[in-house]
Formats: sequence, C-alpha cells, structure tokens
Amino acid sequence: MNAVPGTPAPGTAAAFAALLRAREPLVGYWCVLDSPVSTERIARLGYDYVALDAQHGLIEYSGVLASLTAIDTKGSSAVGLVRVEANDPMPIGKALDAGAAGVIVPLIDNAQDAFAAVAAVRYPPLGIRSYGPMRSGLRIGPNPADAHRETVVLAMIETAEGLANVEEICATDGLDGVYVGPSDLRIALGGATSTDPAVAAEFEAALVRVRTAAAAAGIAAGIHNPDGAAAAKRLAEGFTFATVACDLVHLEQVAAGHLEAARAKGEAR
Repeated sequence: MNAVPGTPAPGTAAAFAALLRAREPLVGYWCVLDSPVSTERIARLGYDYVALDAQHGLIEYSGVLASLTAIDTKGSSAVGLVRVEANDPMPIGKALDAGAAGVIVPLIDNAQDAFAAVAAVRYPPLGIRSYGPMRSGLRIGPNPADAHRETVVLAMIETAEGLANVEEICATDGLDGVYVGPSDLRIALGGATSTDPAVAAEFEAALVRVRTAAAAAGIAAGIHNPDGAAAAKRLAEGFTFATVACDLVHLEQVAAGHLEAARAKGEAR
C-alpha cells in the first residue's frame, strides 16, 4: 500500500479509503472459503485488501464476521471488503456492521442502482443505513461522519446494461469506484463461456470504456483477475486496483502441481 501524505496509518480502513479515492494502485486477494485461519494468513502477506465473497462464495454471515475479525488481527496489512449478495440495504448494512471497510455491490445496471448502493452505505441524511455498528464501531467510525470517510462502496460492472450506462454510474455522487466482473461481462458481451476468446476484442474494448469512465469521474477502477500476472497487466493498463482470485482455485492448483511433481518420474501411482 503506497503512502499518501496526511493519511492515517497503513492497514486501517481510513488509510485504505484515502488511497482508493486518490486512485493509488492497490492489490487485493479474493476469498470464497469459510476459513478464517487461512484468510488470516493471507491477510498477513502484504495485500492491501482481502475481499470476502458473500454472493458466490461459500461464506455465510457468521463466516464473514469471523473472517473480518481474522483479517484485522495482529500482523495484517490488509482491510476486509465484502462482495455482498445483492444490492439491498440489509446485507450491505450487516457487512459494514461486522467491520467491512467497504462493500462490492453486484449487478449494478444504471445510476439508480448505484445511487441505491451508496445510500445503503451512508447514514442519514446522506443515505439510509441503519445505525448499529456492532463490531465496526470498535475500529471504523463509530460516528456517522467518520464512518462515511472510512468506508467505501464499489459498484460492479458486469452486465450489458451496466456497461452501456457506465459513464452515468461512475458519475453517481458518493460512489468510490467501479469493479469489473470479467466472467459475467464476457458472457454479457456474447461469450459462450466466461473465458471465451471469441469476444476478446469486445471485452478489451469494454475494459477501456470502464476505466476511461472512472478516470473521467475521478473514481477508482478495479478488476477481478485469476493470478498476479494478470493483475499486474491490468494495473499497467490503467486500472487502479486489482484483485487476485481466489483461495479455493489456488489451493486446487497448488495441490495438483505438487501431485504432478511427486509422480513426475513414475515412482508413484
């Protein structure tokens, strides 16, 4: 995490929010497993954030709470974000009350959707978040003005409609950034699969449009990536934050690699 003069200590929600809003480059990791112990170890590696997937991941609310607590333990350099299950005040509020430094809101199709997501994150009169920071009050806020400064809201661009309206979405007051969901976006562009190379040109053009719209609005632009090399490529292209995904897939890949190495000389079945 790069230092910006006048920002709070690295690793805090306030520092992360300041860096994200300043469009400083940030790198995060994506977790889908309800495994606070492994999530804690990942949070100590040097990532700027660890995102918990409560939409497609295998994590219920108790797991989100435990993993956010694990991310915040001694030695962590990361803050915890949550990809909530829906653009709805209830899961958004619960994720923030549990201590998330921000939320990633899926399936944002237009400015109205983006406005609703922002409203769910902010307390009145700026929004509709209900006050009850059960855990977050220990470290984020707890006063509404402080919570507004220290938490971020990110809108996912992953549908054809969202892409068509990306400029007005980025212009939504209070939105801190947009986040590309590449699998859904590629399918939305006509891909037969989430990695279909047949729509590569259309997909790359869409990414240019997203990051250009974000830059014009002065907000952060992020994207999901399968590995660190892909994340580095997207940051070099102009995205301001990039996520490396994910624990379950990487666990399988590493285990498969060790198995292949162990059987390489035919000395084991």
